[in-house]
Amino acid sequence: MAELSGLKKKALTDIAAAADLEALEGVRVGYLGRKGEVTEILRSLKDVPLEERRRKGPEANALRKDITAALEARMNELKKGASAVARFDVTKPGHRPLRGHLHPLTKLEDEVRRIFASMNFSVVEGPEVESARYNFDALNIPANHPARDMWDTFWLTNDKTRRESSAIGHDLLLRTHTSPMQVRYMETHEPPFQIIVPGRVFRYEATDASHQFNFYQVEGLMVGPDVTLANFKFVIEKFYEKLFGSGIEFRFRPSFFPFTEPSVEVDIKLKGGKWLEMMGAGMVNRNVFDAVRYNPDKVQGFAFGMGLDRLAMVKYGIPDIRLLYSGDVRFTRQF
Repeated sequence: MAELSGLKKKALTDIAAAADLEALEGVRVGYLGRKGEVTEILRSLKDVPLEERRRKGPEANALRKDITAALEARMNELKKGASAVARFDVTKPGHRPLRGHLHPLTKLEDEVRRIFASMNFSVVEGPEVESARYNFDALNIPANHPARDMWDTFWLTNDKTRRESSAIGHDLLLRTHTSPMQVRYMETHEPPFQIIVPGRVFRYEATDASHQFNFYQVEGLMVGPDVTLANFKFVIEKFYEKLFGSGIEFRFRPSFFPFTEPSVEVDIKLKGGKWLEMMGAGMVNRNVFDAVRYNPDKVQGFAFGMGLDRLAMVKYGIPDIRLLYSGDVRFTRQF
């Protein structure tokens, strides 16, 4: 019995140590082959007394079964490992991990910031929830004025905003343009200065290939004692040349905006000869300077506003503004 127990322990150790199928086959032959140790024990039973054969025979058969089961289990393990290795082609190129992509609006805003920073403009940001004073009144768009029809407004009317608006004396809204920061900045800074204000704005209008109720703008403002429309023309032409490359054709057309006088619209010529409006601008209206307590006889300045979405559509050849807000990774992976 001690001999069989020791033989079983030794056999199981050898089976577990077999590193491949060839080594395992050698272990099998050594124990269960024609001249294997277990086989020899079973053959020797015919020469022992009957009582000893009855006692030793079942133990020897159980040993053979245990070793056979251990061999099969180890064989399955080795086959599974060999199969996995066979499926792995070490010469095959690896899969490049997916990398994140910046959204085209993010890329473009970063580029716009860098271009204006190179012309000594500071970048400032403002709140998306505004009061009517900053969004309209101080920008020469008083209540009930027809000019307010140009901006389809999301007014905030829930209980919380009613309490807040009542506390500050103004109705609250989602800003319809980034121009309120003109007033906010001038209230706390003295000229000369030049700033841009990138940010998200909201308009209550239908969505189509060229319109969204939520989009991005870049506001610009330069104020000083000697700022003229010629300064504006130089700054804007340099900006578009750096953004789109040299050889850009410009067209300046008279227009109307309540907060500028005179007002202009800036067009650029696309490939194929089509003109496209890119921004509205003009010299800051005297009434706006009055609202921030600047002396309009001592300072003057220009302001402009352009849609970041439209810039992205022109620069990257995007045919539909809704793609910018689709959340489709197949779209953003292109940038």
